[in-house]
Amino acid sequence: MLLRLEDVVRRIGIRTLFEGVSLHVRAGDRIGLVGPNGAGKTTLLRIAAGIDEPDAGRRSTSRGVRIGMLGQEVDPTRTNSVREEAATALAHLDALERELRSLEAQMAADSGAVQASLADRYDTLQQRFARDGGFEREARIERVLSGLGFAEEVRDRPLRTFSGGWLMRVELAKLLLAEPDVLLLDEPTNHLDIPSIQWFEETLAAFEGGIVTISHDRAFLRRNTTSIAELENARFTLYAGGYDRYLTERAQRREELLARKKSQDRKVAETERFIERFRYKASKARQVQSRVKALEKLDRVELLDDDRRRIRLRIPEPPRAGEVPIALEAIHKRFGDTVVYEGVDFRMRRGDRVALVGPNGAGKSTLLRILAGVLPFDDGDRSLGHRVEVAFYAQHQLDELEADHTVLGSLESIASTEDVPRLRSHLGAFLFTGDDVDKKVSVLSGGEKARLALARMLLRPANVLVLDEPTNHLDIAACEVLEDALSAYVGTLAFISHDRDFIDALATKVVEVRDGELREFLGNYAHYHERTTAPANDARDGTAKAKENAEDVPAAEEAPTAAPADSKAARARERERRKRRDKTGRRIEKIEAEILEKEQAVAALELRLGDPDVYRDGEAVARIQADRDAAREEVATRYREWERLAAELESLDDAPD
Repeated sequence: MLLRLEDVVRRIGIRTLFEGVSLHVRAGDRIGLVGPNGAGKTTLLRIAAGIDEPDAGRRSTSRGVRIGMLGQEVDPTRTNSVREEAATALAHLDALERELRSLEAQMAADSGAVQASLADRYDTLQQRFARDGGFEREARIERVLSGLGFAEEVRDRPLRTFSGGWLMRVELAKLLLAEPDVLLLDEPTNHLDIPSIQWFEETLAAFEGGIVTISHDRAFLRRNTTSIAELENARFTLYAGGYDRYLTERAQRREELLARKKSQDRKVAETERFIERFRYKASKARQVQSRVKALEKLDRVELLDDDRRRIRLRIPEPPRAGEVPIALEAIHKRFGDTVVYEGVDFRMRRGDRVALVGPNGAGKSTLLRILAGVLPFDDGDRSLGHRVEVAFYAQHQLDELEADHTVLGSLESIASTEDVPRLRSHLGAFLFTGDDVDKKVSVLSGGEKARLALARMLLRPANVLVLDEPTNHLDIAACEVLEDALSAYVGTLAFISHDRDFIDALATKVVEVRDGELREFLGNYAHYHERTTAPANDARDGTAKAKENAEDVPAAEEAPTAAPADSKAARARERERRKRRDKTGRRIEKIEAEILEKEQAVAALELRLGDPDVYRDGEAVARIQADRDAAREEVATRYREWERLAAELESLDDAPD
């Protein structure tokens, strides 16, 4: 056993943050710690690390076990370079090396019995130095910094020149280099791009110790956990198995609890009616008293509020935009001596859901801000289609919220008269319920500010949404609310996210940004990852890049050396192909809406089958089961049609000009 928590309790004033927390961490354990923002996850991690003391309960570790924690607070004023700061994690190797050099000097000067004693000490230290990787420490530092996205040319820059996200990467590098026995990770992927996340996951897979990680990244939890610990409403529950099994088991437990509560409530109501009816009848006094005492001793089934998982947001339908809402032509952009883009072209079609991916520093945010119209460029043209309205969301908007406003007041300040009746329900969809709407913005957490900023942007949505890391600071419940809302959104969407589940749920096209070039891939992140990691893709990388970059360029420009007749025919083929693609795309959108509707119907019918009262009527049960099976078959039929059309759309996209 590496780390043990026994019946740990933590209180803040009169509020119990959590109690009865018992957790054992062994070598090889991969424990995901989940729960809503404010549930106390970080506090629990700090107790596990020995940074904070519990109000009750006990923390213990085995002798010699080293605990390493990745927090969320970094000193931005340090003057060390990235490489120097990362090397501090291996300071014990520097101390060993200094002692070895000292012993070498002494052995050169001494002789006899002292010489033998020094040699023994030298051999012991040299073995420890080699065992701890002293001879490879520079290579280890470079490997970790490279894996976390630090280019060679920036590793000697002082830390104060980096943003908070990059400083967090330095802290992660130090933690990985230190190689503790237990890793305690607080949102480790928040500031990583997708390539760095993939490298980080490979590193964790090779780690032999125990890991406890807080994360709202569902794909990360799915890939890197063997059990899930849930902290919610002051209660701690441990689920064996990975994230998907946790979701299934949690839902099953809740359904069972709901059935038990309904049964108990029914019996309690019957008992209370008996008490009320015979309370003043002398012949029934003993029975009444017996039932009163039974109610007092009854262990009531408590059903914790789960409204947050049932809340769904519907974004009002925006006005219809033109066929090409945004087009970029020959865009040039540089920052000082750094050239980001030289003549890049990009076009978004109505209804596109484009995810920008690629390493940090490749220019994703630059491209997104140019699309949104908030960043000027050096040369080229940005044109908007008919009736296009663009809304932009970025992390800096959290700091622009009026601190002295309440949550409701912040929304009221941008609302029109017709919006006023739905403001509270709109905030409820973003998980602000009850007294939450009266909180001052100044006391909100980062996650709450992110939800408020999104609520403001989506109150009266534009027909083009441009979102930069919209899921940062959001817990899983809030991510799912936003994901559901954007899935039903009928406008055009461009976004950056490191949440692979979020990309998979929303993207119809992935654009890879790398070395100032754009490569387009039809489908979501899973399709993109499959295509870019296929062995055959490497052999044709150069050809594919040229072809995909040229996808939206008129045929006459693609082949300037072609004969005029060939160019005219190519343009005609391109027009016909685009027409067929648009028609197929509209059909896919319609089928997706039908699938969503049918899946909701299946869920509603299954919910009815989970009600014990339904089973009193056998015929009703049979009808519901038949309706559910029919709805399932309709869903399957539509999925088959969707797959056929998606394949057709991909073939149209890949067809030669």
